[in-house]
Amino acid sequence: MRKGVEDRIKKAKSEKLMVKAKSMALQLPPEGLKLHSGGFLSEVVVSYECFGKLNASKDNVILVCTPLTMDAHIAGWYSEEDKEPGWWDEMIGPNKAINTDNFFVIGSNILGGCGGTTGPSSLDPATGSPYGSHFPTITIQDIVKVQNLLIEQLGVQSLAAVIGGSLGGMQALEWSIAYPDKVKKCMCIAASTHLSPQALGFEIVGRKILLNDKNYAHGDYYDFPDRPDTGLAFARMIGLLTYLSPASMHQKFSRSKDESESTEKFETGYDVENYLDYNAKKFVNRFDANSYLHITYAMDTYNPIETYGSIEKAFEKSSSEFLLVALSSDWLFPPSESKRLCKTLLNIGKIASIIELDSPYGHDAFLLEVEYLKPVIHSFLTEELETKQDRVDKINALSTAFEDTPPEVPVLFNLLDDFKYIESLIEPKSHILDIGCGDGKLIDTLYRLRGATGYGIDINLESLVHCLFKNVPIVHGDVDDGLNLFGDQSFDYAVLNQTMQMLKKPDYVLKEMLRVAQKGIVVFPNFANINNRLAILSQGVMPISKGLPYNWWESPNIHLFTYKDFQVLCESLNIQIEQSLFITNSFLSKGFCALGFNNLGAELVIAKISRSSGY
Repeated sequence: MRKGVEDRIKKAKSEKLMVKAKSMALQLPPEGLKLHSGGFLSEVVVSYECFGKLNASKDNVILVCTPLTMDAHIAGWYSEEDKEPGWWDEMIGPNKAINTDNFFVIGSNILGGCGGTTGPSSLDPATGSPYGSHFPTITIQDIVKVQNLLIEQLGVQSLAAVIGGSLGGMQALEWSIAYPDKVKKCMCIAASTHLSPQALGFEIVGRKILLNDKNYAHGDYYDFPDRPDTGLAFARMIGLLTYLSPASMHQKFSRSKDESESTEKFETGYDVENYLDYNAKKFVNRFDANSYLHITYAMDTYNPIETYGSIEKAFEKSSSEFLLVALSSDWLFPPSESKRLCKTLLNIGKIASIIELDSPYGHDAFLLEVEYLKPVIHSFLTEELETKQDRVDKINALSTAFEDTPPEVPVLFNLLDDFKYIESLIEPKSHILDIGCGDGKLIDTLYRLRGATGYGIDINLESLVHCLFKNVPIVHGDVDDGLNLFGDQSFDYAVLNQTMQMLKKPDYVLKEMLRVAQKGIVVFPNFANINNRLAILSQGVMPISKGLPYNWWESPNIHLFTYKDFQVLCESLNIQIEQSLFITNSFLSKGFCALGFNNLGAELVIAKISRSSGY
């Protein structure tokens, strides 16, 4: 066991969040539960757990959807003797990412599973024997339908959030499709709308191996002493390989072996083989072969495109706010699939954010490496208290202070001033893209001052977490790679606030800005300012100023340019500079600007740009 896992178990035991397993026989129509395939189940029992307290309005409910082989035991301990807590215990509990002091959290075992909810190993009421081969085909739609019946019969009509990873992420997406007005926030982790052909291939091979086990008996093996353990073990081995990544495989195993281990003919004794054998045996002891077949089949066949004709049509009625979390080394659900889904959601006008977590642990990272996922989930679910009345008062006070002051005659020289000048160039209730958004303060401020809405894009994860706290939708990405998730003319304004000097391809980004937005606002320090020139002339070293507040060796700025340079670049790109504000701080700078020598006087430039007729 990894040391980090051991430490988490010790910590969890010291906190002791105790929980009881619950079970409910759902109230069904006289004909039973109608399934997506056309079949029926006359009775459905659901195993589930609850954490926290349901508020008076019953709108603080979070549903956690389980991955492929997990169960309803999502957090806490059943008894003092338990060796391990629930599978997502690090994420769920008082003051944790999914805070049970604020939310009522529900986890349930999925339909078709073997953890207490009706599945192939359950007794068929018609025969008194396990369903076995008679258990009907199930889909993700059926799984979500049962979850909806559960929450309704618990007295809950809407969900603050649905969260799931892997197969659970597919369920979360289906919730937003099937019940478009019930889910406020939908968080899909390491999943997308369908499996790739390669991932499907691994799943298909695993099922074929299991089906060809001599003890499978067409699914009616429950009364026999020998079960299809060998086939299930091999299917699990194949699955395990898809959950890892080349980097994590090398880190975990390399080519090391246990020389003392006696091996059968053709067994290598390598650590990777021992790992697969050990985990496959553990899995066989806790999981049912029929459940594995039904659930993997449901996962493989899920594809809203086939059901609705397109992803656009599938999500068109959804009112959910989406957060998609991709894992950099996940090849079962690669980041490209999450980006494709995010682009579609954005293009049909949904509020959708995307974050890519850098991890070497492959698909399993959302279970194994939760440190970076914790703040992402917490910030998505919880609004920052500082964005309440105290921040409104501060921003309103700032706005009042500038009411009679022309933007080109600044009183102060700080970030909030920049926001005020940018605000003066933006129409009320505009839709804005903040490129290199940092912690989201610009969008948040413009929302409060001008009623603007918008998105941020940034490469820094910590900054994006702060954006989510402020309810600023975000896209995690490198601006130099383009704004390809956004469609043409998706925004009224695109803002590049003190970021252009840090870009590798500023010309490309300027063109992308005016592709996705009608107008652009560019804020940049003017290196031609008289104070910079005098510093170099008198001292012979690169200046440090409020506009360029770095030593040259630690500066993120890779292009130091002037206002005239910017004019030349815009002319070469057929970009029109509609308006420029020249921000000054020193007396000398003010003097040169007053005389009309803006390239000498400006310390900071705020330019409003648009496409020229020949663009």
